[in-house]
Amino acid sequence: MRLEPETSQLVLVDYQLRLMPAMQDGPAVVANAVRLVQAAALLQVPVFATEQNPSKLGASVPELGEALQRVQARVLSKMQFSAVEEGLGEWLRPQPPAVQGNARSLPKHLQKPVETRRESIVLAGCEAHVCLLQTAIDLLEDDFEVWVVTDACSSRTERNRDAAFDRLAAAGVELVTTEMVAFEWLRTAEHPAFKAVMALIK
Repeated sequence: MRLEPETSQLVLVDYQLRLMPAMQDGPAVVANAVRLVQAAALLQVPVFATEQNPSKLGASVPELGEALQRVQARVLSKMQFSAVEEGLGEWLRPQPPAVQGNARSLPKHLQKPVETRRESIVLAGCEAHVCLLQTAIDLLEDDFEVWVVTDACSSRTERNRDAAFDRLAAAGVELVTTEMVAFEWLRTAEHPAFKAVMALIK
């Protein structure tokens, strides 16, 4: 099983102003989150973000917030630790609009093509053992494929972060890195976005 850009969506969890200074390897984690947003934009992968209790924890850190704005990412404010409890699943799997009339009676060239379902969720964020973990588990329960980007995740302690990865792997989440995601989305050095994506990684 490998990631395909056509079936992927990127979700970034709670990289917030008052939270990130306490995170292990915070600057590197944020830098990888920004790289994921930029790669997603180059490969036409939709981007979403969440912010836990932003009135207390602040908005997303500026470097990530700017990247999210550039790609017009939707940002979900939440109080529940799991973003799925606040409606993230509906954002990731929107209901198709009701068909007007009898669509099957239309000539084939007038029928709208069936949109590919984006069931692979590339997920990263903080804290790995709280909001990220609970969101991932709920996404699995909603029958999404979940890929957690380990080098773009953090917790206040390594022990909590690593325990989260152990539990996620046992639950069926695929654990990946930023470069693994980028190269799986690309698949080939002949991809038109290859040089631009390589520039992000270097």
